[in-house]
Amino acid sequence: MTPVLNKPLPEFEAVATSGVKFTPQGFLGKVVVLYFYPKDHTPGCTTEAMQFRDRHKDFVKAGAVVFGVSRDNMASHEKFRQNLELPFDLIADTEEKLCHMFGVVKNKIMYGKKVKGIERSTFLIDAKGVLRAEWRGIKVAGHVDEVLKAVKELKKAA
Repeated sequence: MTPVLNKPLPEFEAVATSGVKFTPQGFLGKVVVLYFYPKDHTPGCTTEAMQFRDRHKDFVKAGAVVFGVSRDNMASHEKFRQNLELPFDLIADTEEKLCHMFGVVKNKIMYGKKVKGIERSTFLIDAKGVLRAEWRGIKVAGHVDEVLKAVKELKKAA
């Protein structure tokens, strides 16, 4: 079931680094930022992760939990987290269940070949588990600030 704006997220379970199990029910009471990115240790994804890292205290202050999601495995995620000193957990979606659920798997052209890849996307879930905003096909520059602004607006509205 695909999440729909202004509707509660369907129930699912995902495993993240630090042994964290993510379920929408498990994070009720907190705003959740789920950002999907193509691949650990690549330039754009590293930049995006570092920007979320650098603003992490602001997200926490605004009552939000941040999770990065990609198809990389747990070992890759742990290394990526360690290398960049990321203060948030990464969900290993190796079977692409979340990627397909959120509709972020897209056909891309890479080096002249058609490949299935992850479209850089971010989803904002409010403290009641309702999907409140989505950004798809985003550019890294300025994106984290835009998401933080939306988190603060949600907090004001609550």
